[in-house]
Amino acid sequence: MSDLSPDLFMELGRNADDALLRKAAGTIRFDLENGKRVEHLLLRIDKGGVSVSRKKAPADCVARGNESIFARIATGEANAFAAVLRGEVVVDGDVRLLLLAQRVFTTSRAAAEKAS
Repeated sequence: MSDLSPDLFMELGRNADDALLRKAAGTIRFDLENGKRVEHLLLRIDKGGVSVSRKKAPADCVARGNESIFARIATGEANAFAAVLRGEVVVDGDVRLLLLAQRVFTTSRAAAEKAS
């Protein structure tokens, strides 16, 4: 994957500490398209705990789109909900979980910037 390495995506899920996340639980599977290839990343939020795996498993929310839009979402260059409204990301299931994922990325970026 050229625009978004799965390792970067997985790193963003670490160090997420947000009051809203402490009250949330659910799974979001990101289906990252790159030509004919599709990479699957499963983000699990469990009352403040966040983990990411490369499983293609059932999820409460499935977000599908080109890997480049997810790279922009993960780095803060794009907003997940705006991407849905523009049709760049298609969501099946509980769209609220995608909004929580946006918080995971934002919180993780803030923690990384603080550490550097």
